Amino acid sequence: MSLTIGQLAAAGEVGVETVRFYQRKGLLDTPARDTGIRRYGGADLRRLRFIRTAQKVGFTLDEIAELLELDADLDRPRARELARQRIARLDAQIADLQRARDGLARLARQCARDTAPRACPILTAFET
Repeated sequence: MSLTIGQLAAAGEVGVETVRFYQRKGLLDTPARDTGIRRYGGADLRRLRFIRTAQKVGFTLDEIAELLELDADLDRPRARELARQRIARLDAQIADLQRARDGLARLARQCARDTAPRACPILTAFET
């Protein structure tokens, strides 16, 4: 497999500038030029997809860099610990979102019940 940066970006569903950003961060290697053009291989595409997938589940770029290093070292305990930490943060976010949802649902019910000619509780709840 031999891809230009544009082809790599398209295959990884990112922009060219994202590829360059990952290179500056040390997450992706910058290959040498081959007849004036940088060529990327299958390993580069797998790594790019790994980065994108890890981001989608909420890992930071620093955590992704560590995961990439761990992958090479086969350090399963540390990988599991990073995953546990991310799960704990996701659980906290889910709890926060659930509280926000419950509060908004309560305001919506109050707004529906209150037919008096005054502002809806949804609108007054966000005033400072």
